[in-house]
Amino acid sequence: QVQLVETGGGLVQAGGSLRLSCAASGRTFSTYGMGWFRQAPGKEREFAATINWSGDNTGYADSVKGRFTISRDNAKNTVYLEMNSLKPEDTAVYYCAASPTGWGTIFAAGYDYWGQGTQVTVSS
Repeated sequence: QVQLVETGGGLVQAGGSLRLSCAASGRTFSTYGMGWFRQAPGKEREFAATINWSGDNTGYADSVKGRFTISRDNAKNTVYLEMNSLKPEDTAVYYCAASPTGWGTIFAAGYDYWGQGTQVTVSS
């Protein structure tokens, strides 16, 4: 079992930055692929970014590429999402997720464990 807790959400103006953190419990964190997803009001959950177990392989949705950076610190059991040049359309609840395969995926079904989410609101 892996428990995930996201922090770092909040209200920011367009063009601003936020850094989300996802702290994981358990001794096997370093073997998991990790992902960030988001869900805006009235919309389905969508993929944002993913990182493999070692941190040397990442992937991004086109909508966030060049603005968001995913990283991880296996010594701290934590994955991060650095978000820059934020836009109002980035407003959503952001979730981190863990995949026991070790390799991230763009598909939500590939993740077994999910956090409770953290709200990000970008004002225009």
